[in-house]
Amino acid sequence: MILLSCVSCDRATKTIAREELAFSPPISLLNDSVRFEYVENPGAILGLGSSLPSEGRFLLLVIFAGASLLLTLGYIAGARSLDLLPFFGLSLLTGGGLGNLIDRISHNGAVTDFVRLGIGPIHTGIFNLADVAIVTGVLMLLLWSVGEGKRAGNAG
Repeated sequence: MILLSCVSCDRATKTIAREELAFSPPISLLNDSVRFEYVENPGAILGLGSSLPSEGRFLLLVIFAGASLLLTLGYIAGARSLDLLPFFGLSLLTGGGLGNLIDRISHNGAVTDFVRLGIGPIHTGIFNLADVAIVTGVLMLLLWSVGEGKRAGNAG
């Protein structure tokens, strides 16, 4: 359910962004702390890899990412017992990855980004809901692995 909700919400927000923001000026809220603006990102997070040749981006961001997502999905589905934190983390990571993969496949290798946050002169890059799910999932997995490392250290 987490994975499907993540993909569904990501698809819905990207559709709204394409329909409402693609041909309009950015929308600034809360003294530009929240800004909605449409960007087609051919790279990974924060545009990493966008300068690679299109074949390289396709290989890395569609083929390799798709294979990795299939492996992760298979692991989640086949795990006999998985702690709650890594289960949620892997589900968010996979759901976000699938959302961006679907976007890449259906939009000539680019993902739709549309949110930027900031305070004063400090701002994030422009991102989407799938990116939030991916980062949250990775943080949950890191948090879990740190906890596992501490438990293993105490047991030894």
